[in-house]
Amino acid sequence: MASYKLFLKSGHPPTLFAAFLYFDFSFAVWVLNGAMGPFISEAFHLTPQQIGLMVSVPTLAGAFMRFPLGVLSQYIGRKNAAIVEMSAIVIALLYGFFFVHTFSNVLAMGVLLGIAGASFGVALSLGSGWFPQQYKGLAMGIAGAGNSGTALASLFAPRLATHFGWQHVYGFAAAMMLLPLLVMIFFAKEPPDHEHLTLREHLSCLFEKDGWYFNLVYIITFGGFIGLATFLPSFFYAQFHVSKIQAGELTVLATLTGSATRVVGGWFADRVGGVTTLSVVFLIAIAGLFGLMTTPPLLATTLLFMLCFAALGAGNGATFQLVPLRWPLTTAVAGGMIGEIGALGGSILPNLLGYSKQHTGSFKGGFIVYAALAFCVLGLLRVVSRTWTKTWVGPGGRALITADMESMAAD
Repeated sequence: MASYKLFLKSGHPPTLFAAFLYFDFSFAVWVLNGAMGPFISEAFHLTPQQIGLMVSVPTLAGAFMRFPLGVLSQYIGRKNAAIVEMSAIVIALLYGFFFVHTFSNVLAMGVLLGIAGASFGVALSLGSGWFPQQYKGLAMGIAGAGNSGTALASLFAPRLATHFGWQHVYGFAAAMMLLPLLVMIFFAKEPPDHEHLTLREHLSCLFEKDGWYFNLVYIITFGGFIGLATFLPSFFYAQFHVSKIQAGELTVLATLTGSATRVVGGWFADRVGGVTTLSVVFLIAIAGLFGLMTTPPLLATTLLFMLCFAALGAGNGATFQLVPLRWPLTTAVAGGMIGEIGALGGSILPNLLGYSKQHTGSFKGGFIVYAALAFCVLGLLRVVSRTWTKTWVGPGGRALITADMESMAAD
Protein backbone atom coordinates (compact mmCIF):
# COMPACT_ATOMS: atom_id res chain seq x y z
CA MET A 1 0.00 0.00 0.00
CA ALA A 2 2.84 2.37 0.90
CA SER A 3 4.51 1.82 -2.46
CA TYR A 4 1.20 2.44 -4.24
CA LYS A 5 0.82 5.75 -2.40
CA LEU A 6 4.33 6.66 -3.48
CA PHE A 7 3.35 5.79 -7.03
CA LEU A 8 0.30 8.08 -6.93
CA LYS A 9 2.24 10.95 -5.35
CA SER A 10 4.99 10.68 -7.92
CA GLY A 11 2.69 11.53 -10.85
CA HIS A 12 -0.69 13.04 -11.82
CA PRO A 13 -3.50 10.47 -11.29
CA PRO A 14 -6.26 12.50 -13.08
CA THR A 15 -4.21 12.48 -16.28
CA LEU A 16 -3.57 8.75 -15.90
CA PHE A 17 -7.31 8.16 -15.43
CA ALA A 18 -8.14 10.30 -18.48
CA ALA A 19 -5.60 8.35 -20.54
CA PHE A 20 -7.15 5.07 -19.39
CA LEU A 21 -10.68 6.16 -20.37
CA TYR A 22 -9.44 7.51 -23.69
CA PHE A 23 -7.74 4.25 -24.54
CA ASP A 24 -10.58 2.10 -23.14
CA PHE A 25 -13.37 3.69 -25.18
CA SER A 26 -11.21 4.02 -28.27
CA PHE A 27 -10.32 0.35 -28.07
CA ALA A 28 -13.99 -0.58 -27.76
CA VAL A 29 -14.77 1.37 -30.93
CA TRP A 30 -11.78 -0.14 -32.74
CA VAL A 31 -13.08 -3.70 -32.33
CA LEU A 32 -16.78 -2.98 -32.93
CA ASN A 33 -16.94 -4.85 -36.24
CA GLY A 34 -15.32 -7.87 -34.62
CA ALA A 35 -17.79 -7.80 -31.73
CA MET A 36 -20.66 -7.64 -34.25
CA GLY A 37 -19.03 -10.21 -36.55
CA PRO A 38 -21.79 -12.85 -36.21
CA PHE A 39 -24.48 -10.27 -37.04
CA ILE A 40 -22.64 -8.84 -40.03
CA SER A 41 -21.62 -12.25 -41.39
CA GLU A 42 -25.22 -13.46 -41.15
CA ALA A 43 -26.56 -10.30 -42.82
CA PHE A 44 -24.22 -10.61 -45.82
CA HIS A 45 -23.64 -14.42 -45.85
CA LEU A 46 -19.88 -14.09 -45.45
CA THR A 47 -17.35 -16.89 -45.84
CA PRO A 48 -14.74 -17.54 -43.07
CA GLN A 49 -12.12 -15.84 -45.21
CA GLN A 50 -14.33 -12.76 -45.67
CA ILE A 51 -14.92 -12.64 -41.91
CA GLY A 52 -11.16 -12.69 -41.35
CA LEU A 53 -10.77 -9.80 -43.79
CA MET A 54 -13.61 -7.80 -42.25
CA VAL A 55 -12.27 -7.95 -38.69
CA SER A 56 -8.70 -7.25 -39.80
CA VAL A 57 -9.42 -4.05 -41.78
CA PRO A 58 -9.85 -1.83 -38.67
CA THR A 59 -6.68 -3.36 -37.23
CA LEU A 60 -4.69 -2.57 -40.38
CA ALA A 61 -6.12 0.94 -40.67
CA GLY A 62 -5.43 1.69 -37.01
CA ALA A 63 -1.87 0.46 -37.36
CA PHE A 64 -1.13 2.84 -40.20
CA MET A 65 -2.64 5.78 -38.31
CA ARG A 66 -0.72 5.27 -35.07
CA PHE A 67 2.67 6.59 -36.07
CA PRO A 68 1.39 9.84 -37.67
CA LEU A 69 -0.69 10.54 -34.54
CA GLY A 70 2.38 9.92 -32.38
CA VAL A 71 4.40 12.43 -34.42
CA LEU A 72 1.53 14.95 -34.33
CA SER A 73 1.36 14.64 -30.54
CA GLN A 74 4.97 15.77 -30.29
CA TYR A 75 4.02 19.09 -31.93
CA ILE A 76 0.54 19.90 -30.59
CA GLY A 77 0.82 17.97 -27.31
CA ARG A 78 -0.52 14.57 -26.34
CA LYS A 79 -3.65 15.94 -24.70
CA ASN A 80 -4.57 17.98 -27.78
CA ALA A 81 -3.83 15.02 -30.07
CA ALA A 82 -6.17 12.86 -27.98
CA ILE A 83 -8.95 15.47 -28.19
CA VAL A 84 -8.57 15.76 -31.96
CA GLU A 85 -8.65 12.00 -32.39
CA MET A 86 -11.71 11.43 -30.19
CA SER A 87 -13.58 14.15 -32.07
CA ALA A 88 -12.75 12.39 -35.35
CA ILE A 89 -13.95 9.07 -33.88
CA VAL A 90 -17.36 10.56 -33.06
CA ILE A 91 -17.73 11.82 -36.65
CA ALA A 92 -16.68 8.43 -38.04
CA LEU A 93 -19.25 6.62 -35.88
CA LEU A 94 -21.99 8.95 -37.05
CA TYR A 95 -21.06 8.02 -40.62
CA GLY A 96 -21.49 4.37 -39.67
CA PHE A 97 -24.89 5.02 -38.11
CA PHE A 98 -26.28 6.82 -41.15
CA PHE A 99 -24.52 5.32 -44.19
CA VAL A 100 -23.37 1.70 -43.61
CA HIS A 101 -25.77 -0.69 -45.40
CA THR A 102 -23.65 -3.07 -47.54
CA PHE A 103 -20.58 -5.25 -47.02
CA SER A 104 -18.50 -2.76 -49.00
CA ASN A 105 -19.73 -0.06 -46.60
CA VAL A 106 -18.68 -2.29 -43.69
CA LEU A 107 -15.15 -2.54 -45.08
CA ALA A 108 -15.05 1.25 -45.56
CA MET A 109 -16.32 1.68 -42.01
CA GLY A 110 -13.52 -0.60 -40.88
CA VAL A 111 -11.03 1.95 -42.22
CA LEU A 112 -12.77 4.71 -40.25
CA LEU A 113 -12.79 2.57 -37.10
CA GLY A 114 -9.03 2.47 -37.50
CA ILE A 115 -8.98 6.09 -36.28
CA ALA A 116 -9.78 4.72 -32.83
CA GLY A 117 -6.94 2.24 -33.09
CA ALA A 118 -4.43 5.08 -33.44
CA SER A 119 -4.82 6.03 -29.76
CA PHE A 120 -2.31 3.58 -28.35
CA GLY A 121 1.04 5.40 -28.30
CA VAL A 122 -0.46 8.75 -27.30
CA ALA A 123 -2.59 7.28 -24.50
CA LEU A 124 0.28 5.38 -22.91
CA SER A 125 2.74 8.27 -23.20
CA LEU A 126 0.18 10.73 -21.84
CA GLY A 127 -0.70 8.47 -18.91
CA SER A 128 2.88 7.70 -17.93
CA GLY A 129 4.42 11.09 -18.76
CA TRP A 130 4.04 12.44 -15.22
CA PHE A 131 5.66 9.41 -13.57
CA PRO A 132 9.39 8.75 -12.94
CA GLN A 133 11.28 5.91 -14.63
CA GLN A 134 10.87 3.37 -11.82
CA TYR A 135 7.05 3.64 -12.11
CA LYS A 136 6.77 3.80 -15.90
CA GLY A 137 5.84 0.13 -16.23
CA LEU A 138 2.96 0.36 -13.75
CA ALA A 139 1.69 3.67 -15.17
CA MET A 140 1.76 2.32 -18.71
CA GLY A 141 0.14 -0.88 -17.51
CA ILE A 142 -2.77 1.07 -15.99
CA ALA A 143 -3.23 3.25 -19.08
CA GLY A 144 -2.79 0.20 -21.32
CA ALA A 145 -5.44 -1.70 -19.36
CA GLY A 146 -7.79 0.33 -21.52
CA ASN A 147 -7.59 -2.59 -23.91
CA SER A 148 -10.41 -3.86 -21.70
CA GLY A 149 -12.47 -1.94 -24.24
CA THR A 150 -12.54 -5.20 -26.17
CA ALA A 151 -14.61 -6.61 -23.33
CA LEU A 152 -16.97 -3.62 -23.38
CA ALA A 153 -17.55 -4.07 -27.10
CA SER A 154 -18.05 -7.84 -26.81
CA LEU A 155 -20.43 -7.47 -23.87
CA PHE A 156 -22.66 -4.63 -25.03
CA ALA A 157 -22.50 -4.58 -28.84
CA PRO A 158 -24.24 -7.97 -29.36
CA ARG A 159 -27.04 -7.03 -26.94
CA LEU A 160 -27.61 -3.65 -28.56
CA ALA A 161 -27.43 -5.21 -32.02
CA THR A 162 -30.01 -7.83 -31.04
CA HIS A 163 -32.53 -5.24 -29.87
CA PHE A 164 -31.86 -2.28 -32.18
CA GLY A 165 -29.96 -3.65 -35.19
CA TRP A 166 -26.19 -3.73 -35.64
CA GLN A 167 -26.02 -0.42 -37.59
CA HIS A 168 -27.47 1.43 -34.59
CA VAL A 169 -24.56 0.29 -32.41
CA TYR A 170 -22.37 2.84 -34.18
CA GLY A 171 -24.74 5.59 -33.00
CA PHE A 172 -24.68 4.39 -29.39
CA ALA A 173 -20.88 4.28 -29.52
CA ALA A 174 -20.73 7.87 -30.82
CA ALA A 175 -22.71 9.06 -27.81
CA MET A 176 -20.53 7.13 -25.37
CA MET A 177 -17.31 8.59 -26.79
CA LEU A 178 -18.36 11.98 -25.40
CA LEU A 179 -17.54 10.77 -21.87
CA PRO A 180 -13.76 10.22 -22.32
CA LEU A 181 -13.61 13.31 -24.53
CA LEU A 182 -15.00 15.54 -21.74
CA VAL A 183 -12.81 13.91 -19.08
CA MET A 184 -9.76 14.55 -21.25
CA ILE A 185 -10.69 18.20 -21.81
CA PHE A 186 -11.35 19.04 -18.14
CA PHE A 187 -9.07 16.78 -16.08
CA ALA A 188 -5.95 15.88 -18.06
CA LYS A 189 -2.77 17.95 -18.07
CA GLU A 190 0.03 17.81 -20.61
CA PRO A 191 3.02 15.98 -19.02
CA PRO A 192 6.25 17.90 -18.47
CA ASP A 193 8.51 15.23 -20.03
CA HIS A 194 8.28 16.72 -23.53
CA GLU A 195 11.26 18.04 -25.44
CA HIS A 196 11.03 19.58 -28.90
CA LEU A 197 13.10 17.50 -31.27
CA THR A 198 13.58 17.66 -35.02
CA LEU A 199 11.54 15.38 -37.26
CA ARG A 200 14.73 13.49 -38.05
CA GLU A 201 15.25 12.81 -34.35
CA HIS A 202 11.62 11.71 -34.01
CA LEU A 203 12.05 9.25 -36.85
CA SER A 204 15.43 7.94 -35.75
CA CYS A 205 13.88 4.96 -33.93
CA LEU A 206 12.66 3.70 -37.30
CA PHE A 207 16.23 3.06 -38.36
CA GLU A 208 17.48 1.32 -35.22
CA LYS A 209 17.66 -2.45 -34.88
CA ASP A 210 16.19 -2.34 -31.39
CA GLY A 211 13.03 -0.77 -32.77
CA TRP A 212 12.47 -3.69 -35.09
CA TYR A 213 13.20 -6.22 -32.34
CA PHE A 214 10.47 -4.57 -30.29
CA ASN A 215 8.18 -4.65 -33.33
CA LEU A 216 8.53 -8.42 -33.63
CA VAL A 217 7.84 -8.92 -29.93
CA TYR A 218 4.75 -6.73 -30.12
CA ILE A 219 3.47 -8.49 -33.23
CA ILE A 220 3.08 -11.55 -30.99
CA THR A 221 1.86 -9.96 -27.75
CA PHE A 222 -0.41 -7.18 -29.00
CA GLY A 223 -0.95 -8.60 -32.47
CA GLY A 224 -2.09 -11.86 -30.92
CA PHE A 225 -4.29 -10.01 -28.41
CA ILE A 226 -6.12 -7.80 -30.89
CA GLY A 227 -6.26 -10.52 -33.54
CA LEU A 228 -7.91 -13.01 -31.20
CA ALA A 229 -10.15 -10.36 -29.62
CA THR A 230 -11.65 -9.38 -32.98
CA PHE A 231 -12.03 -12.93 -34.26
CA LEU A 232 -13.27 -14.73 -31.12
CA PRO A 233 -16.98 -13.83 -31.41
CA SER A 234 -17.04 -15.31 -34.92
CA PHE A 235 -14.89 -18.25 -33.77
CA PHE A 236 -17.22 -19.25 -30.92
CA TYR A 237 -20.29 -18.71 -33.10
CA ALA A 238 -18.92 -20.91 -35.92
CA GLN A 239 -17.10 -23.54 -33.88
CA PHE A 240 -19.63 -24.24 -31.11
CA HIS A 241 -22.89 -22.84 -32.59
CA VAL A 242 -23.62 -20.74 -29.52
CA SER A 243 -25.86 -17.69 -29.73
CA LYS A 244 -24.42 -14.35 -30.82
CA ILE A 245 -24.79 -12.96 -27.30
CA GLN A 246 -23.13 -16.04 -25.77
CA ALA A 247 -20.26 -15.71 -28.23
CA GLY A 248 -19.75 -12.15 -26.97
CA GLU A 249 -19.89 -13.26 -23.33
CA LEU A 250 -17.27 -15.95 -23.88
CA THR A 251 -15.06 -13.39 -25.60
CA VAL A 252 -15.43 -11.07 -22.60
CA LEU A 253 -14.07 -13.75 -20.25
CA ALA A 254 -10.92 -14.06 -22.33
CA THR A 255 -10.30 -10.41 -23.15
CA LEU A 256 -10.89 -9.15 -19.60
CA THR A 257 -8.24 -11.57 -18.39
CA GLY A 258 -5.73 -10.11 -20.82
CA SER A 259 -6.64 -6.53 -19.90
CA ALA A 260 -6.16 -7.19 -16.19
CA THR A 261 -2.82 -8.90 -16.64
CA ARG A 262 -1.45 -5.97 -18.64
CA VAL A 263 -1.16 -4.07 -15.36
CA VAL A 264 0.33 -7.13 -13.69
CA GLY A 265 2.82 -7.50 -16.54
CA GLY A 266 3.97 -3.89 -16.15
CA TRP A 267 4.23 -4.32 -12.37
CA PHE A 268 6.29 -7.51 -12.63
CA ALA A 269 8.46 -5.98 -15.32
CA ASP A 270 9.32 -3.08 -13.01
CA ARG A 271 10.52 -5.60 -10.43
CA VAL A 272 12.03 -8.57 -12.24
CA GLY A 273 12.60 -6.93 -15.63
CA GLY A 274 10.73 -6.73 -18.90
CA VAL A 275 12.91 -9.31 -20.65
CA THR A 276 12.38 -11.91 -17.91
CA THR A 277 8.64 -11.26 -17.85
CA LEU A 278 8.38 -11.49 -21.64
CA SER A 279 10.26 -14.79 -21.70
CA VAL A 280 7.84 -16.37 -19.24
CA VAL A 281 4.67 -15.08 -20.89
CA PHE A 282 5.83 -16.17 -24.35
CA LEU A 283 6.21 -19.74 -23.11
CA ILE A 284 2.73 -19.63 -21.54
CA ALA A 285 1.14 -18.24 -24.71
CA ILE A 286 2.83 -20.86 -26.88
CA ALA A 287 1.59 -23.61 -24.56
CA GLY A 288 -1.94 -22.22 -24.80
CA LEU A 289 -1.83 -22.11 -28.59
CA PHE A 290 -0.65 -25.70 -28.74
CA GLY A 291 -3.56 -26.67 -26.49
CA LEU A 292 -6.02 -24.99 -28.85
CA MET A 293 -4.69 -27.09 -31.74
CA THR A 294 -6.33 -30.15 -30.19
CA THR A 295 -9.83 -28.60 -30.73
CA PRO A 296 -10.97 -29.15 -27.12
CA PRO A 297 -14.61 -28.78 -25.96
CA LEU A 298 -16.15 -25.38 -25.22
CA LEU A 299 -15.14 -25.08 -21.55
CA ALA A 300 -11.54 -26.15 -22.14
CA THR A 301 -11.30 -23.89 -25.20
CA THR A 302 -12.51 -20.89 -23.19
CA LEU A 303 -10.00 -21.62 -20.41
CA LEU A 304 -7.17 -21.95 -22.94
CA PHE A 305 -8.11 -18.65 -24.53
CA MET A 306 -8.13 -17.04 -21.08
CA LEU A 307 -4.62 -18.43 -20.50
CA CYS A 308 -3.42 -17.08 -23.86
CA PHE A 309 -4.95 -13.67 -23.24
CA ALA A 310 -3.46 -13.53 -19.72
CA ALA A 311 0.00 -14.18 -21.16
CA LEU A 312 -0.40 -11.80 -24.11
CA GLY A 313 -1.79 -9.04 -21.89
CA ALA A 314 1.12 -9.36 -19.45
CA GLY A 315 3.48 -9.34 -22.43
CA ASN A 316 2.00 -6.04 -23.61
CA GLY A 317 2.64 -4.48 -20.21
CA ALA A 318 6.18 -5.85 -20.07
CA THR A 319 7.01 -4.56 -23.55
CA PHE A 320 6.03 -1.02 -22.66
CA GLN A 321 8.00 -1.11 -19.44
CA LEU A 322 11.03 -1.36 -21.71
CA VAL A 323 10.07 1.22 -24.36
CA PRO A 324 10.48 4.40 -22.22
CA LEU A 325 13.77 3.02 -20.92
CA ARG A 326 15.11 2.63 -24.45
CA TRP A 327 13.62 5.88 -25.85
CA PRO A 328 13.16 8.23 -22.86
CA LEU A 329 12.80 11.41 -24.96
CA THR A 330 10.64 10.07 -27.79
CA THR A 331 8.47 7.53 -25.99
CA ALA A 332 5.27 8.57 -27.80
CA VAL A 333 6.86 8.27 -31.23
CA ALA A 334 8.67 5.01 -30.46
CA GLY A 335 5.52 3.65 -28.87
CA GLY A 336 3.51 4.71 -31.90
CA MET A 337 5.91 2.94 -34.24
CA ILE A 338 5.98 -0.26 -32.20
CA GLY A 339 2.23 -0.12 -31.72
CA GLU A 340 1.77 0.38 -35.44
CA ILE A 341 3.76 -2.68 -36.43
CA GLY A 342 2.27 -4.71 -33.60
CA ALA A 343 -1.23 -3.80 -34.72
CA LEU A 344 -0.33 -4.83 -38.25
CA GLY A 345 0.49 -8.19 -36.71
CA GLY A 346 -3.06 -8.22 -35.39
CA SER A 347 -4.31 -8.70 -38.93
CA ILE A 348 -2.26 -11.89 -39.33
CA LEU A 349 -4.11 -14.19 -36.95
CA PRO A 350 -7.73 -13.52 -38.07
CA ASN A 351 -6.73 -14.09 -41.69
CA LEU A 352 -4.75 -17.22 -40.81
CA LEU A 353 -7.71 -18.64 -38.89
CA GLY A 354 -10.23 -17.68 -41.59
CA TYR A 355 -8.05 -19.11 -44.36
CA SER A 356 -7.43 -22.31 -42.40
CA LYS A 357 -11.13 -22.82 -41.64
CA GLN A 358 -12.24 -22.20 -45.22
CA HIS A 359 -9.64 -24.42 -46.89
CA THR A 360 -9.11 -27.20 -44.32
CA GLY A 361 -12.36 -27.15 -42.36
CA SER A 362 -10.45 -26.47 -39.12
CA PHE A 363 -8.82 -23.55 -37.30
CA LYS A 364 -5.86 -25.76 -36.30
CA GLY A 365 -3.49 -24.58 -39.05
CA GLY A 366 -3.77 -20.94 -38.00
CA PHE A 367 -2.85 -21.74 -34.40
CA ILE A 368 0.13 -23.84 -35.52
CA VAL A 369 1.61 -21.08 -37.67
CA TYR A 370 1.21 -18.41 -34.98
CA ALA A 371 2.71 -20.62 -32.27
CA ALA A 372 5.74 -21.31 -34.48
CA LEU A 373 6.16 -17.58 -35.12
CA ALA A 374 5.98 -16.86 -31.37
CA PHE A 375 8.66 -19.45 -30.66
CA CYS A 376 11.02 -17.86 -33.21
CA VAL A 377 10.50 -14.37 -31.75
CA LEU A 378 11.17 -15.70 -28.23
CA GLY A 379 14.49 -17.10 -29.40
CA LEU A 380 15.42 -13.75 -30.98
CA LEU A 381 14.50 -11.89 -27.78
CA ARG A 382 16.78 -14.06 -25.67
CA VAL A 383 19.69 -13.40 -28.03
CA VAL A 384 19.37 -9.60 -28.42
CA SER A 385 18.62 -9.00 -24.73
CA ARG A 386 22.22 -9.95 -23.93
CA THR A 387 23.30 -6.71 -25.61
CA TRP A 388 20.50 -4.67 -24.02
CA THR A 389 21.56 -5.59 -20.46
CA LYS A 390 25.07 -4.33 -21.21
CA THR A 391 23.98 -0.93 -22.51
CA TRP A 392 20.65 0.71 -21.63
CA VAL A 393 18.84 -1.62 -19.22
CA GLY A 394 19.66 -3.62 -16.10
CA PRO A 395 19.64 -7.40 -15.49
CA GLY A 396 16.48 -9.07 -16.77
CA GLY A 397 15.29 -5.77 -18.25
CA ARG A 398 14.95 -3.73 -15.06
CA ALA A 399 15.36 0.05 -15.07
CA LEU A 400 18.85 1.31 -14.29
CA ILE A 401 18.68 3.07 -10.93
CA THR A 402 20.61 6.33 -10.80
CA ALA A 403 21.80 8.11 -7.68
CA ASP A 404 18.92 10.60 -7.99
CA MET A 405 16.37 7.79 -8.13
CA GLU A 406 17.91 6.11 -5.09
CA SER A 407 17.68 9.41 -3.17
CA MET A 408 14.03 9.82 -4.20
CA ALA A 409 13.21 6.28 -3.08
CA ALA A 410 14.90 6.93 0.29
CA ASP A 411 12.84 10.09 0.81
